Amino acid sequence: MTDALLENLDRRLATGEPALSVYKETLREAKNLLGERFEHGISAKLLVRAAASFTDAILQRVWSRFLPEGTHASLIAVGGYGRGELHPASDVDVLILTAENPQKLAEHLEPLIMFLWDIGLEIGHSVRSVEQCVEEATADITVVTNLIESRLLAGDGPLFERLIEATGPEQIWPSTEFFSAKLTEQINRHAKFDDSGSNLEPNIKESPGGLRDIQTIGWVAKRHFGVSTMRALVEHGFLNDHEYQQLKSGEEHLWRVRYALHLLTGRHEDRLLFEHQRILANQFGYTDADTNLAVEQFMQDYYRRVVEMQRLNEMLLQLFEEA
Repeated sequence: MTDALLENLDRRLATGEPALSVYKETLREAKNLLGERFEHGISAKLLVRAAASFTDAILQRVWSRFLPEGTHASLIAVGGYGRGELHPASDVDVLILTAENPQKLAEHLEPLIMFLWDIGLEIGHSVRSVEQCVEEATADITVVTNLIESRLLAGDGPLFERLIEATGPEQIWPSTEFFSAKLTEQINRHAKFDDSGSNLEPNIKESPGGLRDIQTIGWVAKRHFGVSTMRALVEHGFLNDHEYQQLKSGEEHLWRVRYALHLLTGRHEDRLLFEHQRILANQFGYTDADTNLAVEQFMQDYYRRVVEMQRLNEMLLQLFEEA
């Protein structure tokens, strides 16, 4: 979807055009292109994957500009970006993993990060050695959760494998402890929203039945079974085919709403405020009826989805607990 933009980027760089302006323009063109595709009906599922893939290519090119070949360091995608998902205003979360004290690479890493910010990438980054990662992950469930979904983008492959082994369930956070911590985390998060996904201005990501509930299922499954996709839950007998399709359909619906909300607001916004509900209802093709306004129909469909997601989440976490 963005291959032509990357080819043009490489051609322009080869002719000696200033790298900063070329990268900046290419990122802006990619954002506009994906936004137009969304408006023409391309699914958010395809677009969040395409955005992540495009960002991979950009980061790999920039990494090679600033890090000498053979440097014992790795560029790793983590969090939602590690899952291969990027909504229009999502942060690009990366870990720069070093084989030794990170300060020794500061002369290369500081200009790298500055360049990424200057070209318009919303980079969220940390720089750590394997030992520091293990220490942080042992102390903080959110750190090990981010690492579960990590992907190597560039750099030292064996170093990345060391990290995966050192932070695996055989070393820290065995699946039972991980499950218990994520369950507590979810209970506390739901309480902030009165344990209801049907609030008048729900949070697409954090409210009960929202995207975070779906992600929690994936995190627990990955930690326990060592799987890479939720399809494995069917193979392990935790979901039937109908429930799995419900889960994926609900996720895609929430992705579509979130994608549209990011485009509408131009920022990382996950709250479905009243002013946004009316605009999105019209954008998604809902029309006023005698007994039901367009915005009411839009929100009714939304609430039905999150109730389904909350039910599946509760069922699966109960099955995990029994297992």
